[in-house]
Amino acid sequence: MRERCTDMHRYGLLFGGLALWAGMATAQEFAPKALPPVKDAPMIGNTLTANAVQPPEHESLPIGPGDLLHVTVLREPELGEQVRVRDSGEVDLPLIGNVHVAGLDPGSAADQIAALYLKENYLKHPDVDVFVEQYATAPVSVLGQVEKPGTYLITAPRTLLDLLAMAGGLTPEADRHIMIERAPGVKQREERVFLSNRAHDALMANVMIDPGDRILVPKAGVVYVLGDVGRPGGYVMNNESRMTVMQAIATAGGVNRTANEKKARIIHNLNGAFDAEDLPLRQIEKGEAPDELLHANDVIYIPFSFAKNVVLGTSAIVASASSALIYAGY
Repeated sequence: MRERCTDMHRYGLLFGGLALWAGMATAQEFAPKALPPVKDAPMIGNTLTANAVQPPEHESLPIGPGDLLHVTVLREPELGEQVRVRDSGEVDLPLIGNVHVAGLDPGSAADQIAALYLKENYLKHPDVDVFVEQYATAPVSVLGQVEKPGTYLITAPRTLLDLLAMAGGLTPEADRHIMIERAPGVKQREERVFLSNRAHDALMANVMIDPGDRILVPKAGVVYVLGDVGRPGGYVMNNESRMTVMQAIATAGGVNRTANEKKARIIHNLNGAFDAEDLPLRQIEKGEAPDELLHANDVIYIPFSFAKNVVLGTSAIVASASSALIYAGY
């Protein structure tokens, strides 16, 4: 009886070890492969990222010609004035006369007025407050790929997201690289801002827009997938304004069975200069080569295999030949 129990114990250990070994072998066999790395496309120009941008440098708009100001002096009510800024940028105040306030925020204008009252010995401890009752500012223009392009009036700095919301949001064809042209008088007149289409990153965008600025949302780039694929054609780069080779081919319906993947080519179009190179599609699919980022107007061509068409039929030859004619134009 004791020997029988010992044998059963040995068999139990043996089967347990085999099961453990089989599980480990299965796990090793079906372990997922690491995704292929993405090869970055070269950057063209300087771009500001609209994520976690620093807070605005000023909270109030600069005073400009035509603005209506309410100037008050503490304990001196007779010096209080409601005055409009002239085209010269000056206001006329009691005792001190003309004061240039254009380009200053209300706090700085109040400090300048107080300094003049002190300098001319009219007041020993002047306490001045300037409040802008009415702004006479230029509107903000929102142009390009937005639902409602036009001009929008704002009386204080607003974020880029606010202005895009006023314009009805971006269209599906909108590029995420947005151009901002600042109002006259700003040193850096043009800025390119990348606005992510990821919700969290977009909410962190804090690029400030002032009256008189112009916002231009260009159309997103297009890449072309031609040859022996499911749906040859051009496809908008609407995923963060970028697209990889595998994403483009997937969008085009994938590679057909009759395709000759070994002869795949990619044609880059950079400012009218064409550069064709071999596309290691098989290696990319296996994770042995990086998935390349595409430029706008890039062309991917997947030729068809005559040998495969002979075996599988000739129905795909016509479609593939049509794509080949388009490809020949490049």
